[in-house]
Amino acid sequence: MKLKLHVWRQKNAKSEGRMVTYDAPDVSTHMSFLEMLDVVNEGLIAKGEEPIAFDHDCREGICGSCALMINGVAHGPQRGTTTCQLHMRQFKDGDEVFIEPWRAKAFPIVKDLVVDRSAFDRIIQAGGYVSVNTGGAQDANNLPISKEAADQAMDAAQCIGCGACVAACKNASAMLFTSAKISHLGLLPQGQPERQRRALNMVQQMDKEGFGNCTNQFECEAVCPKEISVQFIARMNKDYLNASVCGPDPGKKAGGED
Repeated sequence: MKLKLHVWRQKNAKSEGRMVTYDAPDVSTHMSFLEMLDVVNEGLIAKGEEPIAFDHDCREGICGSCALMINGVAHGPQRGTTTCQLHMRQFKDGDEVFIEPWRAKAFPIVKDLVVDRSAFDRIIQAGGYVSVNTGGAQDANNLPISKEAADQAMDAAQCIGCGACVAACKNASAMLFTSAKISHLGLLPQGQPERQRRALNMVQQMDKEGFGNCTNQFECEAVCPKEISVQFIARMNKDYLNASVCGPDPGKKAGGED
């Protein structure tokens, strides 16, 4: 299979970028998208040219590093799939493929297809953890948790922080990511003491980073490789409203599990 690639090339954050066209001959349908880029880079290096810079790590759909916009869709055409798990059988011989980085003010381009997503790290640092003493591992079975709450918490915890939700949103909103990180702790007993403070701090940090607001068009859910539901955004909004009205004091928390 032969493809024509149009790849965004940008030397650094301060330089201007542009689309550069490359031929990708002899592409196997068994390759992953990143393996195809590896082969293209091998050819560029052999010719003495600068290889295409792109992020990757686990290549197993776990770490969220493989953040690429493919033909205008975050992570490409296959729903519920990361770029590293996208295989070339999703494309046809002779296809033209446009490959770009995430486009968001809060995700500045570092080089080519690599963006700085440390804004997500700072949102987590603002409250995405449990700091109170909730007992040790041996106490876990003594804490009653409903199956519904446990299932919802696990659904939210699947978020890998890839940033596809931000890239897909016309407002570059990070509310799906932030709500997933707030909800997977807020649904569990261990996360209740800091539930309101967590929502208040993480949402404020999200706004400080320059992410936009949600307009409920669900692009984020459509491209999320873990198919995280936008219902978590509603949960986050409720917790944030409670915290804004009642304050972050756990004693004034309005509501527990729901």
